[in-house]
Amino acid sequence: MAGGARSASVVDVAAEAGVSLGTVSNVLNRPERVSDATRLRVEKAMARLGFVRNESARQLRAGQSRLLAYVMLDVANPFFTDVAQGIDSAAAEHELALFLCNSANDAGREAAYLTHLSQQRVQGILVTPVDPHSPLLEEIVKHTPVVIVDRTRDDKRFCSAAADDVAGGRLAVEHLIDRGHTRIAYIGGPPSLGQVRERHEGALLACRESGLAEDALLHIGTDGLGFADGREAGERLIGIPAKRRPTAAFCANDLVALGLLQQMSLSGRTVPDDLAIVGFDDIDFAGAAAVPLTSVRQPRRELGRRAAELLLDEASNPDHEHRQVIFTPELVARRSTLN
Repeated sequence: MAGGARSASVVDVAAEAGVSLGTVSNVLNRPERVSDATRLRVEKAMARLGFVRNESARQLRAGQSRLLAYVMLDVANPFFTDVAQGIDSAAAEHELALFLCNSANDAGREAAYLTHLSQQRVQGILVTPVDPHSPLLEEIVKHTPVVIVDRTRDDKRFCSAAADDVAGGRLAVEHLIDRGHTRIAYIGGPPSLGQVRERHEGALLACRESGLAEDALLHIGTDGLGFADGREAGERLIGIPAKRRPTAAFCANDLVALGLLQQMSLSGRTVPDDLAIVGFDDIDFAGAAAVPLTSVRQPRRELGRRAAELLLDEASNPDHEHRQVIFTPELVARRSTLN
């Protein structure tokens, strides 16, 4: 076709092939109803005219797209991209495409994505929400299936898939106490994030169960959970007088832990001799660090896959029942705590 000409339509194809519109529709949607000779004639007409099927229009007429969406909390954190890989794997097995959105831990940006996606009639939405109890989620789920990823809610109105963050925090600090540490820092924030609070709760639980005083765990808050936040926390930790300075740190995620590890190195301290460090998530970079990082492992890709399976069941099964899947984390000990 010449530049600027309109695209060929099904009406054009029917005229070119000398068949009815119904026959063209059958070739596109129910080819088993058309004889081989007729189907071949229609397909040749499509080729001559350069006909391209309008898939989005077809999906809108059917009331559902072949698209899943995942609104992730932080695309810069490899944990969430690993989760997305698990979601994508499950989607591909059902011949669905995956659309990724990054809320960047911004509630307004998240709301805009959720509203837009629901208007586009995606088959379902997976979201790691800034606030899992957001009223907007309760509105969206009335007409679009929603599964919460890496978070939980107090009620059972949504499916969710997450790791047990309290158990993970407990594992991390139990490991440090077993290594002889009695002054431990918990590094991470903001406290508005559920996993930051729950991992801190697990750390406190480990201290209580071991007989340590509550002030044995020093909380060093951060504005976020990125590499730079870990470095900044490291500067603050180094500034604590030596007699009170923690000898070990449990970080709310691996990015914070890796930033802390780098700051220790830049300031001439050694890990784990001057400071033992435990992270959380066990992203691929954890084991590849200059000092391999001890971390609490979450099954990142499996978490994403399971969340997607819950969503697909909700979208297609009239007898679907909401389920809350909780994965048990495990500690992977490496050189950052072993000397």
